[in-house]
Amino acid sequence: MPRRSIFLTGLLTCSAAFGAPDATRGQAVYQARCTACHSLDFNGVGPAHRGVFGRLAGTAKGFTNYSPALKRSGLTWTEANLDRWLADPEALVPGQSMGISLPDAGERADVIAFLRGLAKAKE
Repeated sequence: MPRRSIFLTGLLTCSAAFGAPDATRGQAVYQARCTACHSLDFNGVGPAHRGVFGRLAGTAKGFTNYSPALKRSGLTWTEANLDRWLADPEALVPGQSMGISLPDAGERADVIAFLRGLAKAKE
């Protein structure tokens, strides 16, 4: 089975198991798991997340503490790349500096829905 088909099958399986991704749940997970290092609008230990969708990794305005590995990655933050990143940042970009992950597929989908909603609100 092609890699894309496997990913889409996995995504559909997750949606069936956890229900549709929910931005409200995602906001709660984001606040509980991400805000120690990140903010929506201000850079902290990590870069601000508002506008992350479609942004080239390692380029958040005003944030300078990116690892060389992430700056070289060439990743654009899409739903698929954010899912892979949140599941295991080191597997996606060896040598990166984010020290946590969200192993639960439902939580990842919810956080991604929350971040996607912020992008739509900005448009």
